[in-house]
Amino acid sequence: MFKFITGKPLWANILLGIGILLLLSFIFFQSLSWITRHDKSLAVPSVTGKSFEEAKKILEGQGFEVEIQDTVYSDTAALLSVVKQFPNADTKVKMNRTVYLVINRDAAPDIDMPNLLGMSFRSAEITLQQQKLKLEDTIYQPHLTRMVLDQQFKGQPIKPGTKIPMGSGIVLVIGIGTGTELLDVPDLIGLTLAEAKVIIESNGFNVGTILPQGADATSMYVYKQSHNHLTSTGNVNRLRQGEVIDLWVQVEKPVRPADSTVTQP
Repeated sequence: MFKFITGKPLWANILLGIGILLLLSFIFFQSLSWITRHDKSLAVPSVTGKSFEEAKKILEGQGFEVEIQDTVYSDTAALLSVVKQFPNADTKVKMNRTVYLVINRDAAPDIDMPNLLGMSFRSAEITLQQQKLKLEDTIYQPHLTRMVLDQQFKGQPIKPGTKIPMGSGIVLVIGIGTGTELLDVPDLIGLTLAEAKVIIESNGFNVGTILPQGADATSMYVYKQSHNHLTSTGNVNRLRQGEVIDLWVQVEKPVRPADSTVTQP
């Protein structure tokens, strides 16, 4: 073997050495690819909704690495279940790829109870949704306003800032906007819209719809009101405290009839 090599010219030995080196390199990389299976791609299985232990078993059984990327809380998902995965299900990836999982927490985190007192029902409902709390029930009781009067948790009033589990159900006590006392309906015909609003509120009622919408309060006059000052028998009309009075207005000041139960069309 030695004589075979030494008996050749130098340039032939150099070419022979390069050839052997290339052959060994080719054999090495081919065997490395076969050993690690880097040339094999797999579809990522869907593990969303499964428990973490089950998802880990499935992924590792198919040759994937598993890593928890984050934990969140969702009251619609099972505790310690997978709520998100990356890569997504059915994505083609190389074997041994790491699949990252987002796991639902094993308990709801505590959050501060927001202050809903004095809010309208709609505003309170939106705030509950933003804070990931549930509207469990509503209780209505007589009151001059239609605002939130109390907020309750598990049957008891709860103060703003109190720690409660995320997803908890909250009961709202809301005023129905009326009282029990009967009050005389004011005569608003011929007044400006601004004057009518002041009188309505000062007499214990609430201003309702103004037609047409966007009417100027100082230059338009009331020619019709939803509850007349007098009844058909000539007696003063009476409504419960907090009732709503709608108004119709026009540019021209209406001519007041002898009886305000008769209004301009």
